[in-house]
Amino acid sequence: MTHTRADMDRELKGSVVPWLRQQGFRGSLTHFRRPGPDAIDLLTFQFDLRGGGYVLEVARCAPQGYTMAWGEFISPRKVTAWHITRERERITPEDTYLKAKWFRFDQHTPQELAAVTIEKLSDPALWPSLPVAQPPAKP
Repeated sequence: MTHTRADMDRELKGSVVPWLRQQGFRGSLTHFRRPGPDAIDLLTFQFDLRGGGYVLEVARCAPQGYTMAWGEFISPRKVTAWHITRERERITPEDTYLKAKWFRFDQHTPQELAAVTIEKLSDPALWPSLPVAQPPAKP
């Protein structure tokens, strides 16, 4: 049976979002942030435009927010992983039993994908391994 985006959203909101809140994240689908003393952890769910899947994009920026290359300042309450272009990383289920580049809810159940999503985001090395994005140098 193929599951829809609505099915996946329901599962994410029912299991992954409460887990993210327990981990200190704020926000709502699709953008979350976790402020800390040294950095803001950023998480974005990027859904496939053609449907049926998503990936996780993660990044970190300074607690003061982020300044884009053209000088636009993004406040700590508005910054998302998508604002961070160079230091952003993509998390896929590739090294799990799913062996895929996307979390495919058109091939797996939303419950399976939610469990793998939490597993990936639970990796204790994930956030410390990400560089804290710095504003681009001014010419």
